[in-house]
Formats: sequence, structure tokens, C-alpha cells
Amino acid sequence: MSTEKSVVRRILEAARAAGREALTAPEARGICEAYGINIPQEGVATTGAEAVQLASNIGFPVVMKIVSPQILHKTEAGGVLVGVRSADEVANGFATIVESARKYDPKAEVQGVQIQQMLTGGHEVIIGAVTDPAFGKLVAFGMGGVLVEVLKDITFRLAPATAEDALSMLDGIQAAEILRGVRGAKPVDREALASMIQRVSTLVADFPEIAELDLNPVFATDRGATAADVRVVLNFNPAPARYRPEQKRIVEQMNRIMRPKAVAVIGASAETGKIGNSVMKNLINGGYQGTIYPIHPSADSILGKKAYKSVKDVPEEIDVAVFAIPAKFVPQALMEVGEKKIPGAVLIPSGFAETGNVKGQQELIEIGRKYGVRLMGPNIYGFYYTPANLCATFCTAYDVKGKAALSSQSGGIGMAIIGFSRSAKMGVSAIVGLGNKSDIDEDDLLTFFEQDDNTQIIAQHCEDLKDGRGFAEVAKRVSRKKPVVVLKAGRTSMGARAASSHTGALAGNDKIYEDVFKQSGVIRARSLRDLLEFARGIPVLPTPKGNNVVIITGAGGSGVLLSDACVDNGLSLMAMPQDLDAAFRKFIPPFGAAGNPVDITGGEPPTTYQNTVRLGLEDPRIHALILGYWHTIITPPMVFARLMVEVVDQMRAKGIEKPVVASLAGDVEVEEAAEYLYQHGIPAYAYSTEIPVAVLGAKYKWARGAGLIPSG
Repeated sequence: MSTEKSVVRRILEAARAAGREALTAPEARGICEAYGINIPQEGVATTGAEAVQLASNIGFPVVMKIVSPQILHKTEAGGVLVGVRSADEVANGFATIVESARKYDPKAEVQGVQIQQMLTGGHEVIIGAVTDPAFGKLVAFGMGGVLVEVLKDITFRLAPATAEDALSMLDGIQAAEILRGVRGAKPVDREALASMIQRVSTLVADFPEIAELDLNPVFATDRGATAADVRVVLNFNPAPARYRPEQKRIVEQMNRIMRPKAVAVIGASAETGKIGNSVMKNLINGGYQGTIYPIHPSADSILGKKAYKSVKDVPEEIDVAVFAIPAKFVPQALMEVGEKKIPGAVLIPSGFAETGNVKGQQELIEIGRKYGVRLMGPNIYGFYYTPANLCATFCTAYDVKGKAALSSQSGGIGMAIIGFSRSAKMGVSAIVGLGNKSDIDEDDLLTFFEQDDNTQIIAQHCEDLKDGRGFAEVAKRVSRKKPVVVLKAGRTSMGARAASSHTGALAGNDKIYEDVFKQSGVIRARSLRDLLEFARGIPVLPTPKGNNVVIITGAGGSGVLLSDACVDNGLSLMAMPQDLDAAFRKFIPPFGAAGNPVDITGGEPPTTYQNTVRLGLEDPRIHALILGYWHTIITPPMVFARLMVEVVDQMRAKGIEKPVVASLAGDVEVEEAAEYLYQHGIPAYAYSTEIPVAVLGAKYKWARGAGLIPSG
């Protein structure tokens, strides 16, 4: 992509020197031309006669717009005339626009009137860019007019966007079908639109002082795309980039924190009911085999372990210090941790930013940076790392080992994770509390779990992302290796941020999270239950080899609901080939229904389930199965469950592995059957058609994002 950065730099420096926060229309045109962004013919006239000459050269009809550094919203000032068709109209329009602008703002500097070729035909779209506090520079795309203003039909990507990102934006809006051509209309030039999106994203990434940019409207036709109006808002004092250590350093320190050989408990106590006592008991009773150093101002020993007045008195090396002392004592103890060269501090105490004590938390951050100590918390429950039998927390001990790593910003959510995991017998590799996230946050955990052989899936609850761009960059890399699931709390918004551009006003916070997660390959959970079920189910399912999903059900009603759930979760129900349809019909009664769903009816014996499921697994055109079971006397729940496990195991022995999920409808006996199925590699749910399909859909989202199968 050819650009003329020096041209843009001169324009921006001139605006800075003049103390302006926006570019004039000619200046905006200049930066567009420098980055190859297509704009209509235009010029600036300072007199009525010049305006007439320009309009005649460009050709009628034309658009006329006031040029003033102080007037950003030209229409409100009466500074725009559209469809001007003659020399007389241009001359009169010049006088009218200048007079209206001076009435609107008597102090405004009127530099002239822009005369612009009037564009017609095609579709009006908007391409823009905003600066988000968490994610930094974002490029936006949406349909123009009512679709973007009222329906907020707009999509975002991190800037700079790739060609693939830009093309995905064209399909990422509700009105995408319009751009493909409907009712005989020609499709727009997708390459031209995508190129313009890319160029805008590169421009704002190259020049951080461009805070907001609007190309609105852009006229998209089958022959190209042209931006009719450009608005550029500047900010010459951008927020500083968030501190972030190098990846190698993060891995080194996080490995010592999460897999320590020695742990110090600052505030260790022998008194039952104290947080320091609970932490000590969890470390000892949990089976941690490393060295534990209780830190206490006066005790000689605590729970059979030699105690020290300070970490500095411990002669050996310490990997992590767990703080169980009141907030007011934390800074001094943290300095001692730094002087001891301990790489990590787990700050359980509350009483910092969450209570308004921002200054106190900032003091901890400064101490941590000074000594190179990574801070987890404050205001957390601690963390678990089960491969090391490590329970560095005051909460309930947890020792069921598995491959799911979970984290939460909230202590209450952390306890829910523990409770669900125990109830569902879900093994975990780690459960981590992040609390106020003064330092260590979600992307640090992703960096650790990426290289942790004990972890297959990472599931995270967050209320915000302090460094959204850092998270997105790490998640994009990690999600290609391991599924990353995120539950973002606070999806509803009281309104968009105040902004000077249309794009900025449309940048609802949650929409940005939605689109950046998608761009980064993150699976978004809509509820806590989704987060937990995805963490449990995704690792159980084999990766599908394609998008064709088939439903086999004993109940027509379940089949309908399962079909609905497939649509909701982006799954592709296979169009049944004629030969496969005939093959299924051999096993089901005449009044059953083949096609997809395959309805075997409820009165069928176990062999019907067995034969149809075996056929579904054997046929290479089918890539995943959804089973809808209906409790009957002929095929009781446990008979169904054992039979399905038997068939799946037989196919696996032949080298055939496909994802299979099941929905069980019936009396309470289906609960035992569902649990049996799950324990044998088939995620199954009693009383729900939505959850099993959502779990399968999540596995598909990851597989597509990781490039393992094509998009559905």
C-alpha cells in the first residue's frame, strides 16, 4: 500500500501549530489523497465567481460546503447545499452558505466554500475510525442512513486491519445482503470497499493523533467506492501506552508465580478464622510439595513451619509471596518482597481502588515496577494450580485435576467456578482471581497458559479489559492453539461515549468487545453457565473436520428446538443427499422422517438408535451429530446411554472420531444417563436442547477461528 506519510505529517503539524482539534475539508482531502482514499473532484472557492468557475469545471450537479476550522458540523450551521445545478444557483449558494456560517458562529474563520462533485447511485456506507480507551485505534464500517443511525448496524476491527479483516467487515453487518446485490441490483465492488477500510485503518494506526475519522457517506457501486465527505478529529495528547513487559519476561515470572518451588505467606496465622490461617492450611492440606515460609512479626512457628519476621530473613530463594495482612501494611511488606527479589506477589487484601483508594493502589504499582515484582490483585481470593497441588487461597480447597484453566475478576464468580467444577466433576488446571488487576491481567494468564502443557482450554470472566489491545494481540495468537472463552460482564450500556464524529457516537462499548473478540478468535460466553459449560465441554469434543451437522432424534419437538439452536449457534445443518436419505430410511419406520433432522420416532427399539447413529458416524460427509433422546419404556435412558457409548467407542477404534452431543428429555432417570454419557466423551444434558448445541457451536467457533475448518 503506497502512502505519503510526509504529506500527512505536514498537514497535522500545521493543525497543531494553529491549536486546532480538527482538520478543515481541504486538509482532510489532503490526507485522503496521501493514503490513496478515493474522493470526488473538488476545490475551494473564496469568492462567488471562483465558485462558479470551479463548479463549471467539475460539472453539475455539485455539493457546496462551508470551510471553517471552527465549524465541524456543517449541516447544523446551514453550511451545506446539495444538488446545485446551475451557475446562478452556485453564486447564490455561495452567499447563502457564508452568511449562514457567520450567523452560526460570528467568531468562526471562514476560509471559503468547498465545491465538490456530487455522487449518485450505489449504496451509502460509512467507514470511520475511533480511539477506544481499552482497545486503542479501531476501524469501523456500516451502512449509511437510517441503518447506521437508528439500528446501529456497524462493525469494528482493531487497526491496522488486514485484508481478511476488512472483507469480513462487509459481511459483519445485518445489512450485508444489500451489498451483495438484491432484487436485481448489482453487487458493490467488495475489493474497493475493503481497500478503503484497510487504508483508513492504516492511516489512523500510523498517526495516533487522529482521534476520530469519518468517511460519511461513502458511495459504493459496482465500479468502486468514493468518500463524499471526510471529517477528522485530532488529539495531540493521546493516552500513554500501558506498561507491558516482554513476552519472555512474562513467561519467566508467571512460571515462578504459578508453579513455585517456595511460597511465603505474609500474615500467616495459627488462629482459626484468620485469612492467613486458611491460606496456610490450604497450602499444607492441599498437598503442596514445595517449601512454605510463614511470615509473622513474633511467632516462632505456625502450623509446624518455622516462621520469619520478614521475607528478607528467609535464607533461601522464594518464588511468590501471598499477602494476608491489612491493606495499610501491604506497601512496606511489598518493598521487602522486592528487596528479596521475589518475582510475584498475590495480594489478597481489599481496601484499594475498589473502595476508592486509588492512590494506595497506585503506590503498590509503583513499588512493583521499581523492584520488578508482578502483582496479582489486590482484592482477590488467590489462585489454584492443581498440577502442583497448590491452593494459594483462603477459599475452599480444590484438587480435581484437569485441563481447564479458569479466571475471574470477581471473588463471587470464582466461588461459583469452584462449586460448578466440583459438582460437575470438571477437572481444572488452574482457578485464578484477578480482582483489581493492578498489574497481572487476562493477557498475562493467556501468555502463561499458552505454554502450560497442563492446560487445554482457557476460560475467563472479566468486567473490563484494562489493556484490550494487549489482550487481543495475545488472544489472537493463543486461540490458534487452544480455545479461549471469555464472559464479558456489563454487556448493556447506558449510552455511547460522547464523541465528535458519527463513528465515535456509534461505538457502543459492548459492540467493540464483540467484534474484537471475533477478530481475535475468542469464543464469547453469554452467561456464567455458558462459560462453565464451554470450559467443561470443548476439551471433551474432538475437532470436527467440516461443517455438516446432522440431528438424529426420537422426538419431533426436540428436533425442531435443536434445529433452532443450530441456527442460533452458527451451525450448518447438512442438506441430506438422496442416497444418504435412503440409507437412513432403511432403519426408521415409514411414518418417521428422514431429511435433517432424522426423526426416528419415540417408539423405536435401541437398535434404531444404534443403526442410525452408526450410519451418521460412518458416512464421511457428516461431520458432527446432535442426538435428541426421548425417554420411553422400549429404550430406557441408561440403555440409550450405554448403547451410544458403545457405538462411539466402536467407531473410535476404527479411527473415526466426530463430535457428538446429546439432549435428553424424560423423567429423572435421564440425569444419570446424561452424566454417564458425559463421562464417556459425549457432552449430554438432561432437560435442555440449547446447552448441548451451544457447546458444539463453541467448539466449531474455535475450530473455524483456528483455521482448522473453513467458515460455515
